[in-house]
Amino acid sequence: MTQSTAAWEKTDKAPAVAGAGQRMRFLIGGVIILVAIGFLILNGTLNNAQYFMTVDELVSRPELVGQTVRISGAVIGDTIEYDSSTLTIRFTLVNIPEQTDDLARTLHLAVNDPDAARVPVVVENEPMPDLLQHEAQAIVTGQMGEDGVFHADELLLKCPTRYEEAVPEQVDETG
Repeated sequence: MTQSTAAWEKTDKAPAVAGAGQRMRFLIGGVIILVAIGFLILNGTLNNAQYFMTVDELVSRPELVGQTVRISGAVIGDTIEYDSSTLTIRFTLVNIPEQTDDLARTLHLAVNDPDAARVPVVVENEPMPDLLQHEAQAIVTGQMGEDGVFHADELLLKCPTRYEEAVPEQVDETG
């Protein structure tokens, strides 16, 4: 039987040790990843951070026509219309003055102010929400049309039951 011998050759190359070049590549890669994550967080925050405009601001700024904005206002109950065949909701928002601690009173005063700015709103392809009622606070996101009608893509309503007991007494004008 022949015996085979293994020969180990010594090379002039040193074992692979993380040198300055490899550390630099790792550092650059880490910085790129951190910058990308930071960009995504910042971009997502800025895109989702929409402040609320008042009806007054929307009406007084014609340059906002066609731009997506979010407005808040009080619903005038007499203007609420719902077409169940087309799932179209129509109502009018009135400007809410600077809010006080008594939201119910603020909303009541807003819808009864004949000089307050108003904007008609149309929401399509939405079922009629139970909370859409007189003196409810609505927050709508959409675009103001050239026709002066706000075309909403999203409708949010503040729950009126929180302040239902605080609604000011209605004056009976018949007697």
